[in-house]
Amino acid sequence: FTQDEVSRMLTIFDCEDQASTIKDWYDGYLFGNTEVYCPWDVVNYISALRKRKNAAPKNYWEHTSGNGAIQAFFEMENTDISDSFEALMNGETITATVTNSLTYDEAYQNESNLWSILLMTGYVTIVPTPEDNISEAENQNVELRIPNKEIAAIFQKAVVDHFNNTLDSKDLQNLMNALWEGDEGRASELLTDLLWHTISYMDYHEDYYHAFLTGIFVGRGKYSVRSNKERGLGRPDIDLCDKINRRAIIIEAKKSESEERMAYWCEDAIKQIKNNQYADKLDGYNQVMCYGISFYKKKALVKKSI
Repeated sequence: FTQDEVSRMLTIFDCEDQASTIKDWYDGYLFGNTEVYCPWDVVNYISALRKRKNAAPKNYWEHTSGNGAIQAFFEMENTDISDSFEALMNGETITATVTNSLTYDEAYQNESNLWSILLMTGYVTIVPTPEDNISEAENQNVELRIPNKEIAAIFQKAVVDHFNNTLDSKDLQNLMNALWEGDEGRASELLTDLLWHTISYMDYHEDYYHAFLTGIFVGRGKYSVRSNKERGLGRPDIDLCDKINRRAIIIEAKKSESEERMAYWCEDAIKQIKNNQYADKLDGYNQVMCYGISFYKKKALVKKSI
């Protein structure tokens, strides 16, 4: 659908107040020199708005196809696309060589062909310029970006799934040992290593770091993990409970505005744990370790409560 067509639909169904939302989520694809919306998403979202005026936008496309093309990037040998994915997910553009003529046999032979597949399947789109026309040349260098919020969410899910599936169990066990032993330095080093080998997005928002920590601990055997559950006078970021050994870890995470301020935010997090009495409500546990963790870009600093 073109912009004019979507605007007419929004007027007909009295949904004009959702124009910016529908554009952010479902617009952004380029056909020739015309920017278009994904029709499947537009129809589904307008249908939802007719039933409920304040319906939130959803990822309708995610349930119509897999993300095999994205996963293929991670599986390519001798190719590191982490910087490119990181740039895309933070709203930036990348330059890549694409072709409009591929066979199935050629599809996964090299990185250039994979970018072409992502372009053809709508995961990325060409940044419009007056002279761009993808059909004029067999191979050309173009600027690519993620078209909208819906596709950004699909990228993020694929990256998080890949990170969780490839975590080295030995590294994770070493991190757990460091936390149980109160080894701040070793825990900081291991967390920083994990950050370095994953892809960050959302411009290093605090929510990203919280999701990063939760993803490390969830589904790791004997530990019960609770995130933002009410405890004491507030909601600690993460409770990690080992019921078998009657011990627990409480973590409060903060984003720092600079590397120099990381220690300050660790202390602020610890103060929050104490003031809100998070540890006082863990009855029956013989050992409760409390940590403030601060993050700055791809660095982590871990401090324990004394």
